[in-house]
Amino acid sequence: MQLTGAQIVIECLKEQGVDTVFGYPGGAILNVYDELYKHSHEINHVLTSHEQGASHAADGYARATGKVGVCFATSGPGATNLVTGIATAYMDSVPMVAITCNVGVSLLGKDSFQEIDIAGITTPITKHNFIVKDVTKLAGTIRRAFRIAKKGRPGPVLVDIPKDVTANKAEFYPMEDGAEERHVTKITDEAIERAVKMIRKSKKPYLFVGGGAVISGASRELLEFVEKVQAPVADSLMGKGAFNGNHELYTGMLGMHGTKTSNYGVSECDLLIAVGVRFSDRVTGNARRFAKNAKILQFDIDPAEINKNILTDAHIIGDAKEILARLNQELEQQEHQEWIAKIMGYKEKYPLRYADAGLSGPYIIEEIYRQTKGDAIMVTEVGQHQMWAAQYYKYKQPRTLISSGGLGTMGYGLGAAIGAQMAAPGRQVINIAGDGCFRMNMNEVATAVRQKLPIIQVVVNNHVLGMVRQWQTLFYEQHYSATVLNDCVDFVKLAEAMGATAYRAKTREEFAEAFAKAMGSDMPVLIDCIIDSDDKVWPMVAPGNAISEAFDEGDL
Repeated sequence: MQLTGAQIVIECLKEQGVDTVFGYPGGAILNVYDELYKHSHEINHVLTSHEQGASHAADGYARATGKVGVCFATSGPGATNLVTGIATAYMDSVPMVAITCNVGVSLLGKDSFQEIDIAGITTPITKHNFIVKDVTKLAGTIRRAFRIAKKGRPGPVLVDIPKDVTANKAEFYPMEDGAEERHVTKITDEAIERAVKMIRKSKKPYLFVGGGAVISGASRELLEFVEKVQAPVADSLMGKGAFNGNHELYTGMLGMHGTKTSNYGVSECDLLIAVGVRFSDRVTGNARRFAKNAKILQFDIDPAEINKNILTDAHIIGDAKEILARLNQELEQQEHQEWIAKIMGYKEKYPLRYADAGLSGPYIIEEIYRQTKGDAIMVTEVGQHQMWAAQYYKYKQPRTLISSGGLGTMGYGLGAAIGAQMAAPGRQVINIAGDGCFRMNMNEVATAVRQKLPIIQVVVNNHVLGMVRQWQTLFYEQHYSATVLNDCVDFVKLAEAMGATAYRAKTREEFAEAFAKAMGSDMPVLIDCIIDSDDKVWPMVAPGNAISEAFDEGDL
């Protein structure tokens, strides 16, 4: 049947099972939006306040579900406003398809109104991108974009379509039925055998779990593996929830703001088993001194991650879920009681601590955990509040912490929370923001209100750029250059002006009461939490130091 390019776009989205897209219309993409209007009963469109919010919402939708998130933008500034969101998804391996429309084919390369080479701009931050100048190739390109976004290590793909291509017609052939097989790298028997020998030989093993374990859906296999190896477990920010944060063998996050237990334990272990991690500099500290007593055994689907930041002694390339399942078949029960006892001693000696009076970031997170019973989807911006959310909320399941790890994108959280709430309408979604981050995306409160989403927006308001100030205090002789937000912005009034309910909390009691009310609301609620400007995230590893040199306020 003959369809226009715009009709082909919508039909392809329906083929891929897309039920929600996030975007902002404009002249170049009008044909697609006109067709979307006719299919609004099949595909829900969420109009965000800014294209960047749409990209973050598609990202949050994908992280909450494991499905491909989709966002739309028009040409020129509409397309460039997606760039930060695309880069965020790329750094954290999030499957996303961004569909932009450009000026007509005859106008490309002529500095036409709102023309931009968005394919060229996004080449370094996408798995692949396309510009489709022939309508006969449009359906195949969109289908290929979805395959690439999902295949192997996931990531974002951009499809740019000139406006005349959306109007031109071509014969459309529906995609043949049949589920596409997931492509995984073949795992060799030799690699499994070598890993088994290393594990059997180890006396002090440690597991380090990253986002790859979440993406692969490996939680059940990971639990069996941990209990069979009998090893303590640390995780990265991206790995939260892959292993139950309440399990007795869990020791907390690793790295710059990781627990002393995890940092000391990894520094003393004789075998570090890394599952779906990329050994970020925020995890390793001084790479030359990272886990210097250990052999490194790494499992990853992406060969590019092997020996990139940390040299390995052995590795297995493949899907984490399949690797762990294979190892569970081959391994017999291991015993490391003396080693476990030592690590449990560290857990008892070095718990996370904060002041026992006054409203603070850690208290806010623990109170949220208490009232939600650990069953919420937590979304964060980037900064001190992000680290407190990682440290003090116990993540029992994967895909329940949604946060920008690799790029560290301020302004990410509220858009991502909208995406997560659209993906999981029955779950409580909470966005934790600092006041600096919230200023960057607070316009999306209007989106949440328009969509009637019961998101709880918690602003941890210290009237400074908290994480930068912490570094200025500790390493820059208290030179607070451009980090003091001493203006008169009233977040409560702003939220109310956009149609949300809002509260201000200055004490623990006020926050607990406000959050309980928010939990009972069916509309967006903002809670402005006033904390001290000099509260800090502890423990911490100074730049250039080994993670074994983690310190806290007591050490100072």
